[in-house]
Amino acid sequence: MKKQIAIAALTIGAVVLGTDQVLAQNSEQASTSVNIILADVIAMDIGTVASEGTVDFNYGTTKDYNSSKNVMVPNTLVIISSKNFDVKVKSEGANFVSGANAIPVDILQVKAIPGGSLVGTMNEVTLSTNDQVLVSNASLGSKQSLNIAYSISAEKASKVLLGKPRGTYTQKITYTATAL
Repeated sequence: MKKQIAIAALTIGAVVLGTDQVLAQNSEQASTSVNIILADVIAMDIGTVASEGTVDFNYGTTKDYNSSKNVMVPNTLVIISSKNFDVKVKSEGANFVSGANAIPVDILQVKAIPGGSLVGTMNEVTLSTNDQVLVSNASLGSKQSLNIAYSISAEKASKVLLGKPRGTYTQKITYTATAL
């Protein structure tokens, strides 16, 4: 009987020790590193109004040539940037052109105006072929909209436009967002 108790004790001990061995083998661990890789980005949304949009100034009466004209375009630009940035503006050529006729681009004022979600220092510039800062140090963010106003003064309308041949004078304006 003592032999049976000893055998039973050894058997139980073996089972307990054996169970620990089995449990240890079933709890293996492995680890993985997860990387989030960021790049600086800056882009203008495809839905931007300025993308192939048109701004029209119509001069059909004497009153038109004697008054200032302003065209405000909400959400002209929609920008995403991972860094603060500047928005610059320039014309692709020195003149608005209709056939052989030309009007200098410096007749047009371009102004960034509050009202959109973009935050930065808003400026007004006289259009030229050189990049000019329209908004400086704009805050980083996603889908930030910028409202832009275009204007021609009464003085420039009466001195530069009056007497030009009728027609549609056109020039492309380019906006560039540059990360700081």
